[in-house]
Amino acid sequence: MSQKTERRGIHVDQSELLCKKGCGYYGNAAWQGLCSKCWREEYHRVRQKQIQDDWALAEKLQREEEAAAYASSHGGPAQTQSTPPTNTSLGPFSKFEEKKTNEKTRKVTTVKKFFSPSSRTAPKKESPEVKTTSPSISRHARLDLDSDQVSRDFGEFLRSLQRPGREIHKQSRSFLVSMSGKKDLNAEELSECVQDFYQNMADRLTSHFKGSSEDVEQVMDQVEKYIMSHLYKSVFCPETSDDENKDLAMQNRIRALHWVNIHMLCVPMDQEIPQVSDNVLKAITDIMEMDSKKVPRDKLACVTRCSKHIFAAIRSTKSEPASADDFLPALIYVVLKANPPRLQSNIQYITRFCKPSRLMTGEDGYYFTNLCCAAAFIEKLDAQSLNLTPEEFQSYMSGEASPRFPDPATAIAWRHGGAPQDPAASPSPALARLRRNLELLSDLCGRQESLTEAAVRLRAELLGWRDDVRREVQHVVEKHPLTVRGCNLPNMADHNVDNDLLPPPLLPQVFAG
Repeated sequence: MSQKTERRGIHVDQSELLCKKGCGYYGNAAWQGLCSKCWREEYHRVRQKQIQDDWALAEKLQREEEAAAYASSHGGPAQTQSTPPTNTSLGPFSKFEEKKTNEKTRKVTTVKKFFSPSSRTAPKKESPEVKTTSPSISRHARLDLDSDQVSRDFGEFLRSLQRPGREIHKQSRSFLVSMSGKKDLNAEELSECVQDFYQNMADRLTSHFKGSSEDVEQVMDQVEKYIMSHLYKSVFCPETSDDENKDLAMQNRIRALHWVNIHMLCVPMDQEIPQVSDNVLKAITDIMEMDSKKVPRDKLACVTRCSKHIFAAIRSTKSEPASADDFLPALIYVVLKANPPRLQSNIQYITRFCKPSRLMTGEDGYYFTNLCCAAAFIEKLDAQSLNLTPEEFQSYMSGEASPRFPDPATAIAWRHGGAPQDPAASPSPALARLRRNLELLSDLCGRQESLTEAAVRLRAELLGWRDDVRREVQHVVEKHPLTVRGCNLPNMADHNVDNDLLPPPLLPQVFAG
C-alpha cells in the first residue's frame, strides 16, 4: 500500500446531487443528472424532434420516390432535372424508412391515447382483446399470493373513498389491462406509460375530486403499490433492456474489489466498537433486502433504513452528527461488502416506476441519489480514488497481492496455506477482531480444560475422603465395641407406703332445691 500519510478521500458537493437545470430537485445519474420532471420534459422534447425529423425525412423520400416513379413511367428526360439521379434506387429504402417512422409514431401516440376522451370507449371496441388478455392477468394474480393480498388491501382502502374509490379502481384495472398488451415496448416506453398514468391520476384526484395534497399522496401511494405489484414480473429487468448484463458486470466488479478496506475509502467508522459493527451489519442486511421487495416505495424504504444505520454507525464513532462527506464513503463501503443482488436492475426499476415526487424531494430521494452516486463511483473506481499507485491497484485487482500482504510472494504463500510473516500487520478491523476472538476462544478452551481436570480431581478426592471416613469409623467400632447393659427400674407401688394416711375420696352430694 502507498506510504502516503494524507488521503484525498471522497468528497461530493451537495450541489452535485441536485438537478443540473437548477430546479432544486435531486438529480439522478440514470437521467443524465436531471430530476424526473426535467428529464421527462427533455425526453419529450427529444422524442418530438425525432418524430418531426422522421416525418420530414419520410415525406422527402416519398416525394422523391413519386418523382422517380413518374419519370420512369413517362420516360421524360426533363423530369430527371428535378429528381436527383440516385432517387431511382431509393424506392425500397424509402418504403422501409416510412414503415419505420410509422411504427415509431404509433408507439409514441399509444401513451397519449390512454387518457384521451376516445379511450373511454376503446375497451368496448376491443372487447375480444380484453377477453383474451384479462384471464392471463387473473391467472398470474391467483398464482401470486402477494398480489392477491395487495388487491384486497387496495379494495379495502378504496371503500373508504366511496365514489372516487370506484373511479380509481376502474382506471387502475383498465390501465393493467392495457399494459398487458404492450409487452413489445422497451423499458423506457413502459416507464413512460406508467409515469403518464401517475400524472393523469394525480391530476384527476386534484381537479375532479378536490383532494388535498396529503390525500392525493396517500391515494397515489396505494395506487403505486397496486399497479407495480401486478406489473412487477413484466417490467422488472425486462428482456428489451440490458439491465441483466449491467447486474453481472456490477457483481463482477464488486467481487474484484473485495480487497478494498475501510481505511482506503477514509470511512469514519470504527468497527471495533460493537455498536458500530452491529449497525454496519444491519445496513448490509437492509441493502440486500431491497431485491426482495416489489413496490418501488418498499425498495426505497430499504435504502433509507440502510442509510440511517450508516449514519448511526458514524455518529457512534465520532460522537457527533455525521456529514454528507462522511456518509457517501460509508455507503460505498457497505455496498462493496454487501454486493447486493441485481443492484443495477433495482436502481433502474426505482428510477423508471417510482413516483417522481418521492425521488425529487425528501430523505428517500436524497438517500437514493447517494446510492446512484455510490454505484457510479464503484464502476469508475481507480487507483487515484483509493490513493494508491497504478501498480498497487493493478496487483490488488489481479490478486497478485493484497493490502494485508503487499508482498506478492507472501500473498501467494498465504493463499497456499503458508503462515504470514507478520500476522498482526493486517489493517482490516474485521480480521483484527476475528483474531482477537480466536485468541479469547483459545484461552477459554484452556480454562475449560483446566476446570474439567480440577473437577475430576475433586471428585476423586471426595471419593477417597469417603473411604477414609468409613475405614476410621470401622476401626473405632472394632476397637471400642458397643455393649448394651440391662437396668432394673424401681416399682412405683413400693414407694407408695403412705397411702393409708391419705383422706378418703370426695363423694358427690345431692341438695334439695
